[in-house]
Amino acid sequence: MKDINKVSPGYYHSGECNLADLKKIIDQKVDIGSVPNAAEIKNNIPIYSIEDLQNALQNDELRFELMAEWAWVLKESSGAIVLRNAYEDTTVIDEATKLYEDIIADEKLKSGGGADHFAAAGANDRIWNSLQKLCESSPDVFLRYFANEAIQAACEAWLGPNYQMTAQVNLVHPGGDAQQAHRDYHLGFQTSEVSSLYPSHVHELSPALTLQGAIAHCDMPIESGPTKLLPFSQMYLPGYAAWRRDDFREVFEESYVQLPLSKGDVLFFSPAIFHAAGANVSSNVHRMANLLQVSSAFGRAMETIDRTKMCMLTYPHATMHFNEETLSIEQIKAAIAATAEGYSFPTNLDNDPPKGGLAPETQQAFFLRALKSKMNQVEFDNQLKLMNTKRTA
Repeated sequence: MKDINKVSPGYYHSGECNLADLKKIIDQKVDIGSVPNAAEIKNNIPIYSIEDLQNALQNDELRFELMAEWAWVLKESSGAIVLRNAYEDTTVIDEATKLYEDIIADEKLKSGGGADHFAAAGANDRIWNSLQKLCESSPDVFLRYFANEAIQAACEAWLGPNYQMTAQVNLVHPGGDAQQAHRDYHLGFQTSEVSSLYPSHVHELSPALTLQGAIAHCDMPIESGPTKLLPFSQMYLPGYAAWRRDDFREVFEESYVQLPLSKGDVLFFSPAIFHAAGANVSSNVHRMANLLQVSSAFGRAMETIDRTKMCMLTYPHATMHFNEETLSIEQIKAAIAATAEGYSFPTNLDNDPPKGGLAPETQQAFFLRALKSKMNQVEFDNQLKLMNTKRTA
């Protein structure tokens, strides 16, 4: 019988990973000439001033050029970007923070707290599915929070349109320990034994299905422990098999970089980059980030989201902002992208056949059509329910 632990061509196994290969990959520098839209480079991470990129975000040709640059950085260069002042007005960040603090207090009262992703119980507070919980707490705050064209462009740069937004809030208090170095979803959430069963081309595919992000809800000086990143490490293809090894983690601890963030900044990075939350050694900074985990329309998101409920909750607020022009149509589209299902499949094609094309209408397309046609709330809700019924086997 064939030994399944033996290395076969086209598969990655932990014991066969070569540390020297990783060291060679991370021994690079980002040239400012390779990222012409960046305002500066710090610790090998390009920093983009969203204030200076407004024209690019509003112009289709320039937007595609900017998104191509971001995708190149995430795949072929350092693996991370910072969008400085992605929220020029941080009022909505403060509103969301207060709502998240209330959710944390309520959930702790009900459950008593527990251990977190790579961190011990008590080290931090976590809100799973912070996307839907914010929407349920205040649909208007949710809508304005995700009416962010820079975030939408970053997500589309890596995943294309119709991505699936999910999010989890992480609040790390003074004294909170650092995480261990790791990679993220999909293969990063499998054991090394399971990941070794996937062929090497799937190891290349996995990071293309997800984009990791972090919205800073407060100023994050280095002592508060912002994300530790190992630039270029996402290009080490066997990394999903290697990241648990002590020698690889030692190299991470020797070579990682951190960047201070300001409230309203957003960090995006490849799920394949070796990374970890830092230790909060500050005396008074309660570091809160909304961790975005954005999935391709072609993949499976990590969390289940009731997007129909979210659509129903946000529709009257979207209607108000649309009619009163308090949000632009592009901002509303960005918010809809975080709210509604953007992909037509899977569906029941007997009940939900394509009309005028190869795919049935998506929730996102319907939401926008309803908004522009001034559909009332009752009809909107009924149509959404009908769409769900048609998609059911």
